[in-house]
Amino acid sequence: MTQPRTVAIIGYGTAGQALSILLSRDHHVVHVFERAKAPGPVGAGFLLQPSGLDVLWQMDLLPQVLRHGAPVQRLYGETPCGRAVMDMRYAALDAHLHGVGMQRGALFTLLAQAWEQPGNLQADTAIVEVDSDTGRVRDARGQWHGPYDVVIAADGAASTLRAQVEGARHDREYPWGALWCLLPRGDWPHVDELRQRYLMARRMIGLLPVGTRPGDDTPRLSFFWSLPRDRFAHWERDGMARWLDDVAALWPEAHGLLQDVAPEALARASYRDTRMRQWHRGRLVLAGDAAHAMSPQLGQGVNMALLDAIALRDALRAHPDLTAALQAYQQRRRAHVAIYHYWSHWLTPLFQSERDTLARARDVLFGPMGRVPGGRGHMLRVLSGTQHGWMGRLPLSPGFVTAMDEHGAAGRMR
Repeated sequence: MTQPRTVAIIGYGTAGQALSILLSRDHHVVHVFERAKAPGPVGAGFLLQPSGLDVLWQMDLLPQVLRHGAPVQRLYGETPCGRAVMDMRYAALDAHLHGVGMQRGALFTLLAQAWEQPGNLQADTAIVEVDSDTGRVRDARGQWHGPYDVVIAADGAASTLRAQVEGARHDREYPWGALWCLLPRGDWPHVDELRQRYLMARRMIGLLPVGTRPGDDTPRLSFFWSLPRDRFAHWERDGMARWLDDVAALWPEAHGLLQDVAPEALARASYRDTRMRQWHRGRLVLAGDAAHAMSPQLGQGVNMALLDAIALRDALRAHPDLTAALQAYQQRRRAHVAIYHYWSHWLTPLFQSERDTLARARDVLFGPMGRVPGGRGHMLRVLSGTQHGWMGRLPLSPGFVTAMDEHGAAGRMR
């Protein structure tokens, strides 16, 4: 039986939400602290991979996710002249599997509805200090809370608390960010594909079907446009008309979807590259982007957060001793995350940089590399979140694979 503990979760993003559900179901007393006055989703959409979908199946949320999300069967990227740079199909990995594009608002709502103790969410409370020895936490107003048996810092890529673990090996902000928004899908033809277009590595534009959300049955696309962080002000000053001309030159079909978008609808995103030697100290432990922020190039952020949550739950179940539990959690997750940090670090300059020589090599070599024996399978496993180390595979639950197969069969019958 799980030893009941008192738990403080700092941050109500995907990692914090999933942890609040899983740990409450295990009869821990869970309190969540969130700095936002009105907690809600941040960002437009994302791609749930089989790894993250498996966790949602274990949380009994897969039917709701599949109801609102958009099935994604293919990941396709090309140059403006039509040269295919990336062309990956989930069927080449497993005929029963696919990704799911989803609006952040949809997943946020489904996770919020699944937590049985919403009264334990304390909004408008920024935690600025953790006493890792006693488990007490101090908010920005100077008030102390606790003590807690476990304090989980899930306060995102820009975490203010990870420094208190004193285990950072590398922590820096990426020079490139992105503009994001949601668009009505309309008559967009690629309803089950992530589509991207690249101009060298200086321009990257993408459209991902992300389905609907509770209370809104309009199917939507998540649009993104990569941009150096130091060019955000230039973009704003140049105005929408000039930017839309750039979009039209790169991808006329995407330009047609953006005609009625107001500048304020385009959210700005920035990213960090964070690698930690240690994920915990005393009673304090990191989860989600606070533990392993990385470039969004591989699209793994939400999936990694879900995997963190279930791994930490399992470790607390298996080890009555807290130190042993946190160490087991760290070992399990670092073994999976390491390969994604590696590829994210090396792939990002191929898609977001001013290194034209690298981009030309990418355009020529990516296709053939994917056809090398073993190479395509490795690339598919990395993209789907199921690569574990250099040679291993992240096991998926047999029940999850069956559920995906049944869902696919039901869809074909309709």
